[in-house]
Amino acid sequence: MVCGGFACSKNCLCALNLLYTLVSLLLIGIAAWGISFGLISSFRLVGVAVAVGIFLFLIALVGLIGAVKHHQVLLFFYMIILLLVFIVQFSVSCACLALNKEQQSQLLEVTWNNTDSTRTDIERHLNCCGLRVFDPNETCSSDCFRSRQCQPCAPIVEEYSGMVLRFVGGIGLFFSFTEILGVWLTYRYRNQKDPRANPSAFL
Repeated sequence: MVCGGFACSKNCLCALNLLYTLVSLLLIGIAAWGISFGLISSFRLVGVAVAVGIFLFLIALVGLIGAVKHHQVLLFFYMIILLLVFIVQFSVSCACLALNKEQQSQLLEVTWNNTDSTRTDIERHLNCCGLRVFDPNETCSSDCFRSRQCQPCAPIVEEYSGMVLRFVGGIGLFFSFTEILGVWLTYRYRNQKDPRANPSAFL
């Protein structure tokens, strides 16, 4: 059967949802690996990563069941949820790519002042103390603090923040286009007739 028919749409939709399933399991696995090896001490960050992974897994599961069974209601809800996720993810990805140096600096300062666990992770992994100025009287979890010869963290973080934001924005943008592809495939597949089904059973 030529691509564009019922079987091709079904197989493409199943493959797309299997990809989403793998990505969701990867997200959960990376979060668990980071916390178990002590790379991440922020339970809020781990919680967000796990929640996103579970949410993506559930969406993929709904899409997979809907595609296999050609279930009209499941496919409808899957299409709507995927469209909403596309809008949010596309907006966030564009925001990541559009942030300039000054906005990145402000974002870093807000994050630094509001989350102690993230601050601890940054100081420990980048071997730095303080945001803009190193103060030997403050507590710090980095190795350099023992010798009282530490660099402030802001210059080190700002050196890589642009690259990280571009990477995150690019990955998010790529996946947002796979989501709009999923919406289009679901819409087309939902309105196609299963050639093996009873014609009177099609809704």
